Order: sequence, then C-alpha cells, then structure tokens
Amino acid sequence: MNLPDIDEALLQGFLVDLLKTPSPTGFAEEAIALTERVFRSIPGVKTCRTRKGALLATVEGEREDAHRALAAHVDTLGAMVKSIKPNGRLALTRIGGYAWNTVEGEGCTIFTRDGKRVRGSILVTVASSHVHGEKTAETKRSDETMEVRLDEKVATKEQVRELGIEVGDFIAFDPRVELTNGFVRSRHLDDKAAVACLVEAARALRAAGLKPKQTTHFFISNFEEVGHGGANGLPTGTSELVVVDMAAIGDGQTSDEFHATLCVKDSSGPYHHGLSNHLRKLADENGIPYKVDIYPYYGSDGSAFWRAGGEAAVALIGPGVDASHNYERTHIEALTATTNWVLAYLLN
Repeated sequence: MNLPDIDEALLQGFLVDLLKTPSPTGFAEEAIALTERVFRSIPGVKTCRTRKGALLATVEGEREDAHRALAAHVDTLGAMVKSIKPNGRLALTRIGGYAWNTVEGEGCTIFTRDGKRVRGSILVTVASSHVHGEKTAETKRSDETMEVRLDEKVATKEQVRELGIEVGDFIAFDPRVELTNGFVRSRHLDDKAAVACLVEAARALRAAGLKPKQTTHFFISNFEEVGHGGANGLPTGTSELVVVDMAAIGDGQTSDEFHATLCVKDSSGPYHHGLSNHLRKLADENGIPYKVDIYPYYGSDGSAFWRAGGEAAVALIGPGVDASHNYERTHIEALTATTNWVLAYLLN
C-alpha cells in the first residue's frame, strides 16, 4: 500500500504556529489547546485531556484488540522567577536540563498571574566587558550569576512587583523561528517538530479515507522536560508505545538533519527490540530514509512510562535535530521522513 500524501506546507505551517506558542514545562496549556484544536479539525479524531493536562487524540482503527499509542511532547525548556532583586532584576531557576550559556543574551517573556506579558533579556550579571573587563568572560554562568533585565523602567523590587511580577512566574525564551532552504531553525524543535509530524500523519491518514490498523492514541505530553510526562495518562491496555522525539546530532552520533532516526538505546537503557525491528522493517519496505543511533545523555516519555511500571513495548523514533537544547535546527526532509514512518506504523 502506498502511504498517504503529506502536505509539507501544512506540516511546516502548524510547526511554526506551535513554535511561536510559548510552553515551558508547567505552562503549556496554550500549546496543548492549539494542538487540540488542530486534531479536532481532523474528521474521526476524538480528544480528551488527562488530569495532568496532557492531550489524548484517538483515531478508531480497523481492529480494537491491541490499542497503540504514539507520544510526543509540547512542553519546552524555560525558567521561573526565583526572586526579585533589589535593583529590579530577576533571579531565575531553570526548567529542564540546559546550560545557562545556551540562552545568554536571549529575549524572553515573563507571564504574570493576571495574564500580563513582560518582555526582557537573559544576561550574566557582569554583562558589560567595558565595565567588568575579563570578568565578563571568566564568570561561570550559573543560577547565581544569570538574571533577567526587564524592558520596563524599573530599578527597585517594589517597582517590579507593581508590574504584577512575583516569585514563581513562568519565563519563556524567544524561539526565533526561521525557514531557509528547507531548514527550520528555532528553539524548541525538541519536541514541537515531532508533535507537528504526528498531527500531519493523522491528517494525511484521514484525508485519504483510511483508518489505522489498530485504534491509536496520540498522546501529547506536557511534563517531558522534567522527566515524568509519560509516567501516566495512556489508556489502560495499550499494547505498544512509539515515542516520537528529536534525534540528537553530534560527534559520535549517526543521526543527521535529513533523516529520521530510530534510537535503540538512551541513558535509560535499550528500547524494545521487537518493536524497534518492526519499525526498521517498515522503513525499509517504504523507502523511508533513516538512521539507527544511541543517545548517551537522553531520556524520553517512553523512559518515564517504563519507570512508572508501564507494560507496553516501547520504541523511539524522531527527526534529526542539530544543537539540541540550544538554538536548534532540522530540515523538512527529516520531518517528512518521520511523518511517513508514523504513517507506515499506523497502517501496519
């Protein structure tokens, strides 16, 4: 069977919209709602929310005896206000695992409890080399030395609080999305690229008038970056879970920006050998360009699912993303390869 046609313009269009929707872990409702609206626009897709706020989008299959799930996460790296300094700057605490130098100089938005958005920049406390000389380069970037400079006329803690900013407010980094020569360059392609692939696979399947082989649940998690997004929320009795998350590119890795990747092992251990081999067979049969890789410092919603006692077989695929947890980049070829792989899995 030929795979349904993918609409690359729709795939990229939704991805850009999602990338521009702020969703640091714990503050992902707007991105979940956007994804839910798009899933609901697809005929035959039913949606619901988990108590933790994740999204389940279900497509009835030709069979009902062994439900499957596909998972991707919409939450991203980010920060929260740790304290308001006497000089009107903000001390931060990180959300997710990243190095402070990867966001130094980045624009950001602070979200107050009353819905106000305040703009700012993330800087080291000794940012000016004209003032601090070598100290600017030598200072270790840490929770103690990084801060937000607000784009407001404030110089005291009291003035900042008058803006509505308080300890615990969420901070989102500017994604800086750009499409050039087939490349998609942006923060937070981990894992919004994979969410877009799942949505486009569901749309293409239903547009072709097809059903998946088994009833399938698309699970869009909202706490992956802190390690427990996939720990619960999947329907009881799910037989297989294919996690779709970005592939890590770098020295010693086989992954690149132009292929999808099957990860056979990450920091949590090997994934399910039988399901991984099934996915390899599907890719070979359908001419899908893919790599096989191992990620040394990586965990997924599948890892969380198994650690929480999940019984299903778990495998991991995804598009190659360069500079993960930094200013990331992928290519439309990796996105279409991943989407086609998902379609092949749905139909077989």
